[in-house]
Amino acid sequence: MKILIFGHRGMLGSELMMRLQANHEVAGQDIPEIDITSYDACRQAILSIKPDLAVNATAFTDVDACETRREECFAVNALGVGHLALICRDMGIKLVHFSTDYVFNGRRKTPYAEEDFCDPLNVYGLSKLEGEKRLQEAGCDHLLIRTAWLYGKNGKNFVRAILARAETDPVLDVVDDQRGCPTYSADLSDAVGFLIEGGHSGIYHVTNSGQCTWYEFACRILKSSGILDVEVRPTTSDKLARPACRSPYSVLNCEKYFRDTGHAMRHWTEALNDYLSVIRKEVDLKS
Repeated sequence: MKILIFGHRGMLGSELMMRLQANHEVAGQDIPEIDITSYDACRQAILSIKPDLAVNATAFTDVDACETRREECFAVNALGVGHLALICRDMGIKLVHFSTDYVFNGRRKTPYAEEDFCDPLNVYGLSKLEGEKRLQEAGCDHLLIRTAWLYGKNGKNFVRAILARAETDPVLDVVDDQRGCPTYSADLSDAVGFLIEGGHSGIYHVTNSGQCTWYEFACRILKSSGILDVEVRPTTSDKLARPACRSPYSVLNCEKYFRDTGHAMRHWTEALNDYLSVIRKEVDLKS
């Protein structure tokens, strides 16, 4: 297939480029070449490539900033998605789009399935849900993938943040009242490849398997990195007083993905170890 990836320089987009180039002809568009909030810019980009499949890996992902930059957040996460969906519908192109665990309110204690009721708690979640609605209402053939707690080689992420803090702070306070599943962008991109190549459409939840709190995630990051002289203390979300409200429970049920593709997502601890080995190689190359 000929595939066009919007946001190909980002954390997920760059992984998708590497994964999909093995079997497909892949092109990318990103800032500053493309303004996802402009219908004309999106249409021109798609017309110039004439792909069989378009992938939207763009997003405004600063959850706290979304609270005060609502217009910008909705422009990228909802309006832009609607543009791509309408253009892809008119041109007969399938669109792959990514959403988030933040579309759920976290008031349950069992993993969320694809058909469960959505009720976002913050502006970011509202914008992503609006993007989902615009995608579905446009009527194009689409693959909508919800994921969570993403980290990877490019861009800011929780793993790098914890390691950076550990270099200067002997004690780290990390919330222990939010539960989800860390997901390695390399593993997610493999899953996207399986879904695309299997011709699947509709909504799929895809994360690494297992679950933990941010506190448990931080403890594992330091332990697996051999950092034993930094204390991690559990704290609560209300003590951090962050602008955006977070879901206390946002584990996604990925049984549909396994059932339809036959591929199981590995446990988050195994994926983390692989990612940490990548970081160590980066440090070795720089030194």
